[in-house]
Amino acid sequence: MTTLLIYKALHVFFMVAWFAGIFYLPRLFVYHASSQSLDCDAQFKVMERRLLYFVTPFALLTLVFGLLLIHSYGSAWFNASGWLHIKLVLVSLLYLYHAYCFKLLADFKANQNKRSATFYRIFNELPVLILLAIVLLAYLKPL
Repeated sequence: MTTLLIYKALHVFFMVAWFAGIFYLPRLFVYHASSQSLDCDAQFKVMERRLLYFVTPFALLTLVFGLLLIHSYGSAWFNASGWLHIKLVLVSLLYLYHAYCFKLLADFKANQNKRSATFYRIFNELPVLILLAIVLLAYLKPL
């Protein structure tokens, strides 16, 4: 078993764990934005905070092992892999999405959410589409 394969396996594992949370958190935002109950409001705040803080280390470890993969393959491979450059732009958007979730969490915590459940339904679909593009790029390597 090579170090490269270990990095690849860990990169995929932490990415899957990260996405489990990134797919579910906006769904919690949908329910939270729809809720009128103060008891539910308090419960959603706890669930959202715990989930976001639980999956954030997975996001960081996805990044670490992704960078280790790039380093292991080398600069010549990196420079020749146009598909990877596009993937990295999309991954950067996912990290911005993740960071924006902290802002949304803070809005809910301060009872200042101004977004509708419909907004959060649409917001919930964005990482799905980006992930699809990333997977297609990683497996098809079109450029």
